[in-house]
Amino acid sequence: MTGLRSKNAVFKLVGRLEKLKVLERDRTGRLIPGSIASPVKVLGTVEAGFPSPAEEELVDTLSLDDFLIQNREATFLLKVAGDSMSGAGILPGDMVIVDKGQTPKSGDIVIAQVDGEWTMKYLRKRGDNVTLVSANPKYQPIKPKNELKISGVVTAVVRKYK
Repeated sequence: MTGLRSKNAVFKLVGRLEKLKVLERDRTGRLIPGSIASPVKVLGTVEAGFPSPAEEELVDTLSLDDFLIQNREATFLLKVAGDSMSGAGILPGDMVIVDKGQTPKSGDIVIAQVDGEWTMKYLRKRGDNVTLVSANPKYQPIKPKNELKISGVVTAVVRKYK
């Protein structure tokens, strides 16, 4: 805890955090986390195939929040456990960015509650027929028996190597 005992002290602390852009307010006035990261320099592109000569030049700056998050109020992170989406490049320990404001469509990777259990899979729709499909052949497709709730659409994967 912060050790603050008065509402006035909390009010002042929140005001300072808003000035530093650590906290922001949504359109209803609720506090939401701001970005604590500064924009990063974009120095150009790198060839992932055959090596090519490259020169470092400042092309632009980019905030990772702006690049990865379209709707801050509807976005959350989840840590990945399990290997059912490894074929999609989503590995255990990765973080996925999920937008609960996007309308899920067939082919999207979604976070879903199926018959009371949570999972991350590809959404496949054919008419009224809905199936959740893993990106690992050792897992069978899932067809909801009773209930399917889509919580959000995965929009990005974040992986830290070291």
